[in-house]
Formats: sequence, structure tokens, C-alpha cells
Amino acid sequence: MTTATPLGGTTFFSLNVTREEDFLYKSSGAIVAAVVVVVIIIFTVVLVLLKLYNRKMRTRRELEPKGPKPASPSAQGANSGSSPHPATVTFSPVDVHVESR
Repeated sequence: MTTATPLGGTTFFSLNVTREEDFLYKSSGAIVAAVVVVVIIIFTVVLVLLKLYNRKMRTRRELEPKGPKPASPSAQGANSGSSPHPATVTFSPVDVHVESR
């Protein structure tokens, strides 16, 4: 809409047309809010899926038959002296080059 305003013999035209930039500035808050809501929904879905998966795996572990566990070699070798391989620790020297001043 254009209006003519006479001012001292000259006429100024002012345009009351909403530009696309103004519309984007006004709607940017709504766009940010929509993105935040979508991110929250995605986060919630992933959280629920992980929770269901965890529950499923835990019940599967609890329901499977428990057989005799074989003794781990590290625990057996450290506590018993009759292990076939004695526990030895060897340190190899490292070449250190020191500059003389």
C-alpha cells in the first residue's frame, strides 16, 4: 500500500509492504522452537530404545543357564605357586643419549 504525503511542495511515498526478511526475523523464534522440539523427540526415542535394549539383554543374561566358569589364568597364576609358567618380570634398558655441554 502506498500513501502520498505532501510536505512542502514535495511528495514522499512510503511503502507498507512486509519484506521477506522481516517475515524471517519474526518467524525465526518459531523455527528455533521447532528444531528444539524435534531434537528433544529424537533424544527421547533414542533413550527409550536404549532402555528397552538394556532390559532385553539383562533378562537374556539372567535367564541363560549358568555353567561352571573356568578359572581365569591370571588369577590362578598369581595366587598359586604350582603354575606351569613362573611369573617373571624383566626390564630391558633403554638407550639414553645425554648431550655433554
